[in-house]
Amino acid sequence: MTIEKHVYDAVSGNAIYGETANINYFLTTPLAPASAAGAQDKTASVSAFTRRRYPGDQTPANVSASNRVFIYDPGRRNGSATPGRPFILDDGIEKRSFTFTGSFTALHSFLIGDAKVAMKCYSPSARYDIAAVSSGG
Repeated sequence: MTIEKHVYDAVSGNAIYGETANINYFLTTPLAPASAAGAQDKTASVSAFTRRRYPGDQTPANVSASNRVFIYDPGRRNGSATPGRPFILDDGIEKRSFTFTGSFTALHSFLIGDAKVAMKCYSPSARYDIAAVSSGG
């Protein structure tokens, strides 16, 4: 399992970073990773150039022009750092930490409207009790 970007507000681009199964455990509507549909192959042209085989090489080798194919994934992160600020969700059984981008007010509003279970949300500065969304009956 990997930490991936999950956009919960497409208009503002606010996102939660974490493992998909861990996030969806707390939500009634599952979030899909942003990179699930966004990965694609792209091609880049590389122009011809010369390359020295060792320092002080008097006869550098010529490298011909070519095309390179690479994968572009908008949800990919570089390194182990996760963007955003941390928060923790705890329902008394499971306790998981995530990070989020955007305002905490927007995240809190999203969680209030989509909580599958009653839980506590720990922000960087306070704890909030979030009730489970009723099933409508």
